[in-house]
Amino acid sequence: MNHTELITAAENFAKEQLGQDTTGHDWFHTNRVRNTAALIARMEGASVVICTIAALLHDVADEKLNPSKEAGLLKVQTWLTAHLPDEAVCRHIMEIIGTMSFSGGGGEPMSTLEGQVVQDADRLDALGAIGITRTMVFSGAKGRPVYDPEIPPRDESLKKEYRDYSKGTAVNHFYEKLLKLKDLMNTPYGKQLAEERHRFMLIFLEQFDKEWNQGAE
Repeated sequence: MNHTELITAAENFAKEQLGQDTTGHDWFHTNRVRNTAALIARMEGASVVICTIAALLHDVADEKLNPSKEAGLLKVQTWLTAHLPDEAVCRHIMEIIGTMSFSGGGGEPMSTLEGQVVQDADRLDALGAIGITRTMVFSGAKGRPVYDPEIPPRDESLKKEYRDYSKGTAVNHFYEKLLKLKDLMNTPYGKQLAEERHRFMLIFLEQFDKEWNQGAE
């Protein structure tokens, strides 16, 4: 199987697994991350093929969409073993996917340039206008309110707190995670792209606060 065939197969697998998702981790998110990862890879001199495959498969393994992190990783590992005979490349891709998650506090550092690229691409899709939209969609899917002034942002340094969606709000999520991402970007080009999206979120939050409190004593 050549690179084009492998990418097409990975696309089809991702569409099959994520096509019905309603939490913001759908095929369109995956496709945006794939495109951004390829762009950053070209700018930073990383392997476009490895970045593309890892980006296409990263949310297939996401523990939010599987019974457990281990179950999600096994699903991707099984697919890679069946489609990619190069064991070293398989290990590289699995290492990237296994280290992708924010997990409250930033997660483990990526050990390869390709991992840094894919992680940056995924984090960029949590920023800006797309990031705002996905936060609201995810919150609605999890029954999380948009905002409650009586609920302060949490210290999400613990994974248990990060995964407990019942106690947070959509707006608090910006302070708990999204506004931290700009300073967690790995690559120079990723950092450059994050700046504009970060500024847009700050403008949104300023306007949200203004509208929420308009007319209040």
